[in-house]
Amino acid sequence: MLQRIRDDGLQMTKRSAFIAVIGAPNAGKSTLVNALVGVKVSIVTQKVQTTRARIRGIAVIDDAQLVFTDTPGIFSPRRRLDRAMVAAAWEGLEGADAIVLVVDAAAELGSPSKSTADTEMIIGELKRREKKAVLVLNKIDKVARPNLLKLIADMGAEGVFEETFLLSAENGDGVKDLRAYLAARATEGPWMYPEDQLSDISDRLMAAEVTREKVFKRLHQELPYESTVETTSWTRTKKGELRIEQTIYVSREGHRPIVLGKGGQTLKAIGEASRKELSEIFGEPAHLFLTVNVREGWTEEAARYREMGLDIVD
Repeated sequence: MLQRIRDDGLQMTKRSAFIAVIGAPNAGKSTLVNALVGVKVSIVTQKVQTTRARIRGIAVIDDAQLVFTDTPGIFSPRRRLDRAMVAAAWEGLEGADAIVLVVDAAAELGSPSKSTADTEMIIGELKRREKKAVLVLNKIDKVARPNLLKLIADMGAEGVFEETFLLSAENGDGVKDLRAYLAARATEGPWMYPEDQLSDISDRLMAAEVTREKVFKRLHQELPYESTVETTSWTRTKKGELRIEQTIYVSREGHRPIVLGKGGQTLKAIGEASRKELSEIFGEPAHLFLTVNVREGWTEEAARYREMGLDIVD
């Protein structure tokens, strides 16, 4: 059905668009997708490569349904998990109606860094694939305006960008204009998701992602990258309240005390922060129970990849 009833009783023809959001690690992709959707659908931390799976956020603007794919950061991979994430990011371009490349403007204007090298690599790959993209220069609130002019000119000279937007995904400046531009790109066609659906991520995975965010935010300097969270139980108490059990997996025995903290205080703080947000997300009290287990080599397990929607890449 391609008709939708407006508030004034008139019918509108439905339109839709799939939009792939790509960029180097920590460019602000997840923050931007959350801002475009209007609610949190992807976790955000200071730790690079936080986003591991392709997560779709869904927004409705008048008659247009926009499906944003938040992809893992694109970089030069070394480990199997890295390769799987980068492959997932590039696969997100297939079938997309628009590609949005998010660039950390502050990083580009600073000293040469891993981020600038990754962005150059992404632009080169877009050229090789003969793909056009919308350029989003993010974090402009951290950059002096005159310095942006040269960056805009240099990026424009690459010949792969259809349009350029300057914004700050964190405070929302410029997000409305980008959303309107992308909505105008939508073409006539059925909506892929129900009108009230905001993401394609399951409740169990969303709960695990929220706790993983709290782990990373609390321990981003102490804990290595090889940690993950799995929702192992999703039940109801006798009172009908939500009861969630999760396991935080670390790759070495020496990492367990880092997550637990002295007297279990770090794990308690992580649980409290996660429990509070989960209660807000699901609109009801959430009882959360966390355990920490060592799982050496979990980054090589096919089951872990399937949970994240990734394919193993040799």
